[in-house]
Amino acid sequence: MKQKIELTGTVIYPNDLGYQQARMNWNPFTNAFPIVFVFAHQNEDVANAIKWARKNGVPIRMRSGRHSLAKDFSQVDGGIVIDVSQMKTVMLDKINGIATVQAGVRVGPLVRMLAKEGVLAPFGDSSSVGIGGISTGGGITVVQRTTGLISDNILAATIVDANGKVIHVSECSNPDLLWAIRGGGGGNFGIITSYKFKVRAAPFKVGIYQIVWPWEQLEEVIDTWQKWAPSVDERLGSIVEVFSKMNGLLRSQGIFLGPKTELEKLLAPLTGVGTPIKIFIKEVSLLEAIDFWAPNEPLSIDQNTTFSSTWLEQCLPEEGLKSIRSFLEKTTGTSNFFFLNSGGAMNRISSKETAFFWRNTRYYMEWNSKWTKDSEAQRNIELVENTRIELQPYTIGSYVNVPDLGIKNYGQEYYGDNFSRLQQVKAKYDPDNVFKFAQSIPPASTC
Repeated sequence: MKQKIELTGTVIYPNDLGYQQARMNWNPFTNAFPIVFVFAHQNEDVANAIKWARKNGVPIRMRSGRHSLAKDFSQVDGGIVIDVSQMKTVMLDKINGIATVQAGVRVGPLVRMLAKEGVLAPFGDSSSVGIGGISTGGGITVVQRTTGLISDNILAATIVDANGKVIHVSECSNPDLLWAIRGGGGGNFGIITSYKFKVRAAPFKVGIYQIVWPWEQLEEVIDTWQKWAPSVDERLGSIVEVFSKMNGLLRSQGIFLGPKTELEKLLAPLTGVGTPIKIFIKEVSLLEAIDFWAPNEPLSIDQNTTFSSTWLEQCLPEEGLKSIRSFLEKTTGTSNFFFLNSGGAMNRISSKETAFFWRNTRYYMEWNSKWTKDSEAQRNIELVENTRIELQPYTIGSYVNVPDLGIKNYGQEYYGDNFSRLQQVKAKYDPDNVFKFAQSIPPASTC
């Protein structure tokens, strides 16, 4: 007699009181109507949900922080969402520099918790992103030039596979899968329930800065930044953000893992460009730097947003800068272009050593467009897509954590020459393609 498979954990169906809240995501453009949510409390809940979904022919989506940026990645109409956000235990081994982190922890609370213990872990610019989702896609951060990407710091993981089996991944156990989850994108090979990360002692002194210019000076500022930021001291992570012309904000800010006196000298090329409206430079603790960089934020926004992203191995020419200005003149509100410098530890790892391929870049670039009325959706999607096409002569690849459904050859764009190896790993651990979603990695053909 076959054993009956039942869903365990906190299970929410469409008629339950918490359903509407359960289906809300940070970006409302990604919301859908699944037939059931399972909020897992332990590995067994995840395993039961996978087995149940397979038995009933229901598509699976997985979620940790509700921060997916495109449709069909973390939930789908008629599917089951396996949500690990209730799994939030963190254990720190300071002596060996290891943090064991369950996949439901959000980045902000995690890095603040570690900073209070005198420990530095890589962190991005959004405190509400789930560590479960950001880590496997690479995980770009403001300190990546010192620490490497978040994925570079994964030492081991616990994964529930396509058969509902709990497997452990490390250099000694399933090393091919460890290679794949270091940049191969979330949810492709199984549902990760916990990670072991390498962490390091926090610096005693940290510098932060912010510079604001008139919006009209964007070409001059971006051009100066792109020639300076990729080769500046690798302890300095720096961004430029340019919002829509309607919004009118142009700024650069960053974190330096060193004293203010050094930071002031390093910033001279940037403070000397254009006519800054504001120059702010301060020495703070790591915890204060995190609060500056990734302040606590709401778990959802009220605007639909579509994104695209790319990497640059060379500086943008004048024509590329014109395309950015044109985009920002057409879009509205808090839509923006975002730049983050690469280099240092991030680029010292070879493209083949982990699944994350883009190791020879000067900087990362991302843009988005936002709207509130459904009638405005297509215009904004086309605006983002047309800008991507305009910039293609100067750019390379795209970032899987900022998925763009307009990209057709997504395997090459996200994973470069590592795509075929990722397909082979997929064929080994998920040959039936149970974990299939928009732009997921298909298993290599066995024919």
